[in-house]
Amino acid sequence: MEKLLPQLRFPGFEGEWEEKKLGDLLEFKNGINATKEQYGRGVKFINVLDILNNDFITHDKIIGSVDVEQSIADKFSVNYGDILFQRSSETREEVGTACVYLDKDTSSTFGGFVIRGKKIGEYEPIFLNKLLKTNLSRDAITSRSGGSTRYNIGQEILNSIVLPFPSIPEQTKIATFLTEVDKKLTALKQKKILLEQYKKGVMQQIFTQQLRFKDDNGNDFPDWEEKKLGEIGNIITGKTPSTTNLDLWDGEIQFVTPTDIDDSKYQYTSVRTVKKTDKLKILPPKSIMFTCIASIGKMSISIYPSITNQQINSIIPFEYYDNEFIYYSLLNITDFIKSTPSSSTLPLINKTEFSKFIIQIPSIEEQTKIANFLSAIDEKINHCQGQIEKTQVWKKGLLQQLFV
Repeated sequence: MEKLLPQLRFPGFEGEWEEKKLGDLLEFKNGINATKEQYGRGVKFINVLDILNNDFITHDKIIGSVDVEQSIADKFSVNYGDILFQRSSETREEVGTACVYLDKDTSSTFGGFVIRGKKIGEYEPIFLNKLLKTNLSRDAITSRSGGSTRYNIGQEILNSIVLPFPSIPEQTKIATFLTEVDKKLTALKQKKILLEQYKKGVMQQIFTQQLRFKDDNGNDFPDWEEKKLGEIGNIITGKTPSTTNLDLWDGEIQFVTPTDIDDSKYQYTSVRTVKKTDKLKILPPKSIMFTCIASIGKMSISIYPSITNQQINSIIPFEYYDNEFIYYSLLNITDFIKSTPSSSTLPLINKTEFSKFIIQIPSIEEQTKIANFLSAIDEKINHCQGQIEKTQVWKKGLLQQLFV
């Protein structure tokens, strides 16, 4: 029989972990089913989104509220250390997702799509919250969920789930350590938010010309000029090569579609590639790609020779324009562009309409200074995102080793 021992352990702890039923630690109850008119006021009311969107729940994080009598609120109260489970989901992966309530000062209540596990046994709440998010726990719960179009989990199943637990002191040690890891992640995420807010504010000042740069001698640059997008470069609407002609595919040229464009400034990869032919209008590196059908406003700068599908209009700026400045100028008017599509059923901005959008253009020297300044902020944001991702990977590895 395999011993219940984690791969990684803090000094001073030894011996096997002990298997316990959730039913010995938690008393389960389904939530309130209220009428539509009762929602939006009253006491705080935990629903599925609160469980899915938070590492842990406190009173101030709860989105909704419900108007019920105090006796009902007391009957369905949620207090410090209680565990909330998602009762029903369209996907098996999410059913039974759990989150702990960690507010010592204020109680709340919970809804009908939630099962509350009231704390009746001895456990460290943060430890149990982390344990219930491990693959071992998730597999134990999801494998026993029922349903076809929707997956469900009930009180009896949760009662019978058996999981491994160390002693309370070891639970506390693990919980304290992982809380510090979470604090580091939260600080990094907050730093990224602040950098993004700073960038947004600075861009607003730059493109309204409240903030101007000086030349290398400390003198003012010339006034900005108004230009249509069609005046600053060649605009190319993409086209998908024949998907039935396999000889056109799997080559050295990226084939970029809206799903390939993420939040990154630069376009490094694409799912599919095509072969170079005389008929292809290949975009050179540093072309600016902008989605103009359906998911309007996704954009990036190409790094490699590329083509796009017909949902993307690309700008190849003329040589006396700074490509990165044009990218930021376009980013600055993206919200306006998104508000002006020509079709209500399928949002669409064709090449002619796209060419007519106006941006303000300074001298090439000031363009370069602005682009370098904003790029430096983006580099800090990207560095912060990299730290977040590394910490998340490190945390995931820790969870696998700290738990049985």
